[in-house]
Amino acid sequence: MMRSFLAGVVALLLPLTPLPAAAATWNTAGFTKADKVLVVKSERRLYLLQDGNVLRSFRVALGPNPVGAKMFAGDGRTPEGLYILDWRNVNSRFYRAIHISYPNNNDAARAGQFGSNPGGLIMVHGQPVDGFNGSNPYFDWTEGCIALSNQEMDEVWMAVDDGTLIEILP
Repeated sequence: MMRSFLAGVVALLLPLTPLPAAAATWNTAGFTKADKVLVVKSERRLYLLQDGNVLRSFRVALGPNPVGAKMFAGDGRTPEGLYILDWRNVNSRFYRAIHISYPNNNDAARAGQFGSNPGGLIMVHGQPVDGFNGSNPYFDWTEGCIALSNQEMDEVWMAVDDGTLIEILP
């Protein structure tokens, strides 16, 4: 019993351990820009792709109710489908937020079936700028966004341009 408890504590603390400086850097000299971002919700992974090849992969946190497509504002789900990373917000309450073009017409129609607003402001972002430490990629804590560490968000920020396709799969 104690061994499984300690293993659980280690599993929770391990992601909070800082990486060595060499592991924490990403050489941007000559790197290839991603032409697509793929998020696989069931894997809690975000992939940066170029011509179908994986450039980088990151663990992500999603909304607290991640199974299924987003139905309406406040449901705690992360959308599913094809979208565009269409603009950036450097003044977000989260580190380096990139907007996802949710909702599309299908999303709005689905929310309408529930008599609800589809919501919006779904972003790929880093951690809260207020320093909230409960935001960890091993727990789903966002309101439907896709969250990474700030260091990983720096990599995504540099690797994608506005207008990059993002596909979010179940």
